[in-house]
Amino acid sequence: MAGVQTAVALREEGWSGAITLLGAEPHQPYDRPPLSKGLLLGKAEGATFDVDFAALGVELRLGSRATGVDLERRRLRTDAGPLPYDHLVIATGAEPISLPGTEQLPGVHLLRTLDDAERLRPVLAAQHDIVVVGAGWIGAEFATAAREAGCSVTVVEAAERPLAGALPPEVAAYMAGWYLDSGAELITSTRVAAVEEGGVLLAGSAARAEGPGGGRRLRADAVLVGIGARPATGWLAGSGIELAADGSVLADERLRTSAPDVYAVGDCASFPSARYGRRLLVHHWDNALQGPRTVAANLVGSQRPNFVGAVYDPVPYFWSEQFGRFVQYVGHHADADELVWRGDPSGAAWSVCWLREGALIALLAVGRPRDLAQGRKLIESGAEIDRAKAADASVPLKLAAL
Repeated sequence: MAGVQTAVALREEGWSGAITLLGAEPHQPYDRPPLSKGLLLGKAEGATFDVDFAALGVELRLGSRATGVDLERRRLRTDAGPLPYDHLVIATGAEPISLPGTEQLPGVHLLRTLDDAERLRPVLAAQHDIVVVGAGWIGAEFATAAREAGCSVTVVEAAERPLAGALPPEVAAYMAGWYLDSGAELITSTRVAAVEEGGVLLAGSAARAEGPGGGRRLRADAVLVGIGARPATGWLAGSGIELAADGSVLADERLRTSAPDVYAVGDCASFPSARYGRRLLVHHWDNALQGPRTVAANLVGSQRPNFVGAVYDPVPYFWSEQFGRFVQYVGHHADADELVWRGDPSGAAWSVCWLREGALIALLAVGRPRDLAQGRKLIESGAEIDRAKAADASVPLKLAAL
């Protein structure tokens, strides 16, 4: 998404020079959200972007992997040979974290690429017994699809609750029941001790003396590992392009890297947010859609005299479809000092508002898209809100603005 949108945005900004889009995969550029939804269940024909690259004058080099950067000579190193550049945009995304010791085991899957989804489709079609490791966003979406396909599903999570890294306990606690309602088993506070042929051996507080080593053994025809992702930036080691401690490319407020004429965008890049007073690394689709516009504006604008520059400081947004619910999140709640509920969190539709010094800074909406749309505008404007009105789910959220 980030690479394709950068190429499109460059043409929209008036860039007339050559554009080369390099991709490690052999497939035509495609969108990722359908991979864990319709494509996985065979309900979608494909996820290829509807972009006429030839008409845009964009050269596609597919099946070609970037391996390094020579900043002095302005060359991108690839497995097909060096590629000279005047400007370079790094949009290599993120890569899923594998479960140690399972990388070469048959029947153990990740879900990030089109090939991953294609390998998993027959697994779901066969209605296998499936163990999902990790109750994050991908784990929940895959478990949803697997249950819809008729598979027996057990989800194992090392933390005490699902979405532990994304949401506070008082919010995520209500999502644990979604698994049971769907017919999936959720096992929390438990780690995987080993993956064996036909099964998964557990360790931790939920372990029982049911198998070798005293751990509970789960039957598994297939295992899906969804324990997170990291920026795909290992290929930049030694390049001179500065990386943050989390492995992301250290971009500035205009998405420029530490190297001249090199930008970074999407899942692989972190950027400083004046809005939230911290550096953000956002692994979501909307960031890969919005960031390229800033990159294109700055890259094209840098060729013009007296150009000030475009600053990237978005209100992060993402959505997830899980267990029959449409979940949306906007903002960044880490620095909130107050939480306001809208609706009954044990019901089908509810929202959570996070405030900082009375202003709305983040919102989670479950089955309430209008709250999300109105809340996003309130966050963007920095509006303080009336807590009593915000807590009344019958009152439009926009009317809670002071």
